[in-house]
This record gives sequence, C-alpha cells and structure tokens, in this order.
Amino acid sequence: MFDLITIGDSTFDTFLILEEKNNACSLSKNKKLLCFNYADKTPIENTAQSVGGNAANVAVAVRKLGFRTSIVTELGDDINGHIIKEQLAEMKVDTSMVKKLKNNTTRYSIVLNYCGERTILSYYAKRKYTLPILPKTKWIYYTSLGKSFEKIQDKLIKHLQKNPEIKLAINPGSYQINMGLEKIKQILPFTDLLIVNKEEAEKITGKKQSHKQLLSELHKAGAKMIVLTDNENGSYAFDGEYNYFMPIYKVNMIAMTGAGDAYTSGFLGAILSGKHFTEAMVWGTANASSVIQEFGSQQGLLNKKQLDKIMKENNNIQAKII
Repeated sequence: MFDLITIGDSTFDTFLILEEKNNACSLSKNKKLLCFNYADKTPIENTAQSVGGNAANVAVAVRKLGFRTSIVTELGDDINGHIIKEQLAEMKVDTSMVKKLKNNTTRYSIVLNYCGERTILSYYAKRKYTLPILPKTKWIYYTSLGKSFEKIQDKLIKHLQKNPEIKLAINPGSYQINMGLEKIKQILPFTDLLIVNKEEAEKITGKKQSHKQLLSELHKAGAKMIVLTDNENGSYAFDGEYNYFMPIYKVNMIAMTGAGDAYTSGFLGAILSGKHFTEAMVWGTANASSVIQEFGSQQGLLNKKQLDKIMKENNNIQAKII
C-alpha cells in the first residue's frame, strides 16, 4: 500500500541565473515579457541542474515527509533518463512503474531565473502514454503530461470508478490546460483536490474573477476541494463549505521554481497525516517558503522535523476563514 502515486512527465532541468544588473535583458511586467538584446551575449551569474517535473517533485517531497510514494512516468533511454531514475531511487521513491522508452529522448527544460521569477523553455518528447496496473494507494496525484495524455486520463477515470476509496488530487500542466482543456474538465467530477494557481484557474473557468469566485466556479465544475495559489498574495482555498486564506512567509526569495510543487507536497503531507484543511495550507506554505530560497525545484524541500521548526518560527501566520 502506497500513500501516494504520482502520474506525470519527469524532466531534467537546467537553471540559468541571469545577471540583473546587466543591460543585456530587461523585464516588462505589465506585458509579461522578458526581453533580450538580439544577437547579443547575455551574461549568466550562476547555473544549476536537477531532476524536475511536477510528478517527480511531489513524489520526492512527500517521500521526504515520511510517506511511501511511487511514480508513473515515461523516460527516454538517454543519459537524462538514467539520471532521473537513479535520483528518484536515491530519494527512496518507488520506481517500479517508471517506463524506459527505447530510441527515445527524455523531456528537459531550460529555466531562466531573472528578478526572482522563472521563464521556462520546455522540450516535450513524443509519447504514447500508457497506464500500468496500479497497486493499492490512498491518493493519486495526476499532473503535467504532453500530447496524447487523453488515453491515460480515460484509464485513470475507469480505475477511480472501480476503486472509489482512492482519493484524487490533480494539478494540470500547461499543455493540458492550453491544448486539452475540455478533456481536463471531464476529470474534475472525480477530483477530491484541485490545486492550481490563479492564472490556471482563470484559464479553466474562462473568466478573470476574484479568488472566491474562481473557487466557487471550480467547485461547481466538480472538484470537491480547491486550493488556489497566487504568488506573493498567498493562497486561497475552499473545502466545500468555507473559504480560507493563508498569507505567505516573508523570506529572502531567490527563485520561484518548484514553489507550487512544494506547496502541493506540504498540503498533501498534512492531509495524509490527518490534519485539518487550514493546517494543510500552513504545511504547504512552509515547504514552499523553503524551496524559493534555493535554486532547483527539490533543493529546499523539508523533512518533517524541518517543517515543524519553520512553522513554529512563523506561528503567528495562520490560515483563516474569509
């Protein structure tokens, strides 16, 4: 019996930290544009590499909190694929459902860090996704997949119908939201926990609304519980009865990469521990606050002892009903 099985693509990420004091690039926040001087050299302050992808990040993070996790993911038979599988195993994530594809490549991303925010250049390798026979688990976390994700989603829904005791958490990836939105909406009635950021929520609902309105719309679409993250504005949630708000912890942010996955992991870790919805928001915030102080989506992930320490230090910041 696993506590959590994650389903999604894994990536090998290269982080490039761009110099902020150089005139080779500039930022237009209103238009959401990161601009480079054409045919010019852009200085890099630092670089780092790590395993990434929502499914891998959450599997590792929840395992670090003391729970049994496994991952369903497809890798190429290249060096990046070997590195990802080895690192997952080193973190004690079960890799028995990791599928290696012969003569294929592994997904990878180039992550540009500038002024604390990240811009991701993502390579989607071709896939014909298959869902293996799943062992017993308490929760399934379904997340970012590329083209042809529809087949695996249909099989997942059938599995949930046959095993109603399994809880489902989802965080759709950018491809699923941008290219397969109607398909993603089909799984919402089977979803116990939907975790998205504000921009993703607006794309799913098709409207720019207040946090409360977005939560209400997503609940009407079928999701039983919803968590909505909004960067420095904190996180909002709805448990089917009450709306909640959780402010962020004030920390020295270096990079936002992995913050959402860290929040999700902390939240799921609390739920698996039998904690209340508001406590889960605190766990998520604490885990995310640690990750954004490091480069890489898994570098700052906390174990249970570290998580308790950070929450005690920020005991005055709690989630509340709004």
